[in-house]
Amino acid sequence: MDGRSEFLCGVVEGFYGRPWSMEQRKVLFQWMQRWELNTYLYGPKDDLKHRLLWREVYSPEEEGQLRTLIVESEKRGLRFVYSLSPGQDIVFSSSCDLSLLKRKLRQVSKLGCQAFAILFDDIDHSLCQADSQAFSSFAHAQVSVANEIYRFLGEPPVFLFCPTEYCGSLCSPSVSKSPYLMTVGEDLLPNISIIWTGSKVISRELSVEGLSEVQSVLQRPPLVWDNLHANDYDSRRLFLGPFKGRYPQLATKLRGLLLNPNCEFEANYIPLHTLGTWYRTGREKKKDEEYQYCPEMALSTALHDWMEELSQPLQPGRQSRQADQRSLGQRSGTLESENCHPTTREGRPKPPREPPQGDSPPPSSPEGEEGVRRGEKEGRSEGGDGEERGKKLHNNQFRQGPGQPRGSGGVLCVGKAPLSESQIRLLVGLHYLPHEHGPSAQRLLQDLTWLKEHCHLVSANDKKGPPQKAEEWRGRAAGFLGVCEEIAALHSSVVRGVSKAVLYDLYPYVWDLRNTALVAKAFICWLDGRVLSDSSPLGSWRNCFHWCGTTTGAELLGVESEPWVFKGGVSGELQMLLPIGSNSELFSHPPPLFPTSRLYNIRPYHNKDKVELYRMVRQLQQRAQGSPDFSPAHPDLIGDRCLGPCLALCPEYSMVLEDELGVCGSVLGVVDVRSFAKRCQACWMPAMRDKYPPRTGHANSQVLQQIEEDQGEYPDSLLYHFPSQLRLDALPDLVDVSVTRCLLTALLTALKANGSHGVFCEVQPTDRMRLDFLTKLGFLEIIRGEARHREGVVLGRLL
Repeated sequence: MDGRSEFLCGVVEGFYGRPWSMEQRKVLFQWMQRWELNTYLYGPKDDLKHRLLWREVYSPEEEGQLRTLIVESEKRGLRFVYSLSPGQDIVFSSSCDLSLLKRKLRQVSKLGCQAFAILFDDIDHSLCQADSQAFSSFAHAQVSVANEIYRFLGEPPVFLFCPTEYCGSLCSPSVSKSPYLMTVGEDLLPNISIIWTGSKVISRELSVEGLSEVQSVLQRPPLVWDNLHANDYDSRRLFLGPFKGRYPQLATKLRGLLLNPNCEFEANYIPLHTLGTWYRTGREKKKDEEYQYCPEMALSTALHDWMEELSQPLQPGRQSRQADQRSLGQRSGTLESENCHPTTREGRPKPPREPPQGDSPPPSSPEGEEGVRRGEKEGRSEGGDGEERGKKLHNNQFRQGPGQPRGSGGVLCVGKAPLSESQIRLLVGLHYLPHEHGPSAQRLLQDLTWLKEHCHLVSANDKKGPPQKAEEWRGRAAGFLGVCEEIAALHSSVVRGVSKAVLYDLYPYVWDLRNTALVAKAFICWLDGRVLSDSSPLGSWRNCFHWCGTTTGAELLGVESEPWVFKGGVSGELQMLLPIGSNSELFSHPPPLFPTSRLYNIRPYHNKDKVELYRMVRQLQQRAQGSPDFSPAHPDLIGDRCLGPCLALCPEYSMVLEDELGVCGSVLGVVDVRSFAKRCQACWMPAMRDKYPPRTGHANSQVLQQIEEDQGEYPDSLLYHFPSQLRLDALPDLVDVSVTRCLLTALLTALKANGSHGVFCEVQPTDRMRLDFLTKLGFLEIIRGEARHREGVVLGRLL
């Protein structure tokens, strides 16, 4: 078919970030052939020789890679479009630059490419002095170069031009009155197709009226570069939803439509599958027949096919991220993933993506080296058989989500298996589209909003409220907690999935949402029945959300908004609904390098946890001392010193971290250190004197002295800004160290909710890993030990 009349429908690899690998592109061509798409445009922004180093020709090895892609696309019946982006530094009036541009495109043409695009998107509108003298406007300069290149290439049937004003929101003063667009429409040769993204950079919908308007100005039907599923502007968002908001009848107003999808290749199965359904629906329409494309039906079909895809062994050539990373530096060529360069985009600002790495874990208390096993609980002594406990951990994996088969003792059993249909639907619903959440995400956000706004119904001080209202709150809370548990189970299943290629693309997003859900779930559990008194020394409970914004991302992301107005997607919106949500450093961290399927839970402290927590801190103390229990006569001494006062006097500010084996961490808080210190002297110390009665020359005297020293006073200048205190402990075998950050964030959420405006903690100056961990979470050094005759360093942060 003549390329001048064929509707071009397919994929544009035009995002910012690491380009796809050669093998991934081959898989893409297989998908496109299967779904009857016909065009692939090569234009990754971070390929150096596509944009930044556009003047440089390809090396022989790079030529071979590009020729392979062209041949592979032709085998699959696809049109390969090569694009170049010289607009950042080209001198339009320079004969030298024009010659270099021709040389580059001639090289690609000799490799067999017959379709081209020249892109002037995301560049400055200004002209250099030489160009200002040679051309009457910016548009005239671009059109002059595009027309000459088009003639030089022999007027190929497919030649695309991307204007600098490529969407309605970038046009000045409007689409119909833009001098730039009018010049392009009038002077660009008629067989050159013009790229357009719609009313926005990322358009929620494409309307017949809007396309008719731009067609009139451009004097030809535009080709849509569709950014509906592009996610390069937000490292916390992924879009797995169907192709939507573009009706098949729009094809009569278009030269074509190319989807610029997610940076993560494996995330694009559903978007491209449904795009193929959309294209076939319009193409197969018969006379007197209505267009029948339904995004929901297309999604169901794509989900079914994706499940089959995920259940199959890894296709040849599909590499995991680890395999790609091992090969970095061993291959050359701008077509491969390592030849990328971080850039910015005016129309779609993109934050730099951090390389995958774990949080720096504190040693032996918050976190420590992987592989160190804790001693057996329930009857086993500390320092027990770590290997045996490791086997128990391996054999005792469990899920938290409802509907999973349960084993003995209520433990949920799992095995290696592909994701279920319900889990895939949950995954898609939580990572749907830039302007729209799926059902599961909508429910999650609506429930958290309602539970937060009506938390007074279950406050311990609201004794006059009707019981049915409290039951309504708890019923809705149960639904919210259920979805959070399903997210945790989904995270575990994604890690256990058979396709490592899919794992490494989806894991950072599932992990991020799992962590935010952990904090939100702990917060809702904490609200239920806690003493949230109006007489709180730091503020009224009914004003406790004064610091938390009431505008959610769903309200911000209206039809007229670009999706980057609000960062983070569902994770970001859950975060902002929490009292501590504006503190982004607590939530935005790179994922661990080694994914783990272990399930974790964060919840409020219960009295039955005391034995486990005492055992945990005793074990940590022994590890720190490098010796067995130095006080066998007083097995509770360490627990009484470190945890006892908080657990006895303010247990409502204690959070527990647990995994498949039980309790593995805790964070204890004091909302008002001044009043707490007075209560300790009045209640806790008398209890300790009874428990460890002083005797002359007896060890009990030393015990009491140690406990007394731990209750030392803090200066008023510290407590004025940081009235609350915390202590964080965790066992050292937490493979996913981010759960400790979640544990700490859960407590900070509770403290902020009850009026605290600052918190501090005390760390030994030799504990460098813990100091580094807290510093990354926004804690700053306030007082050194020598300033108050104690060894510890005091770190504080405002809430």
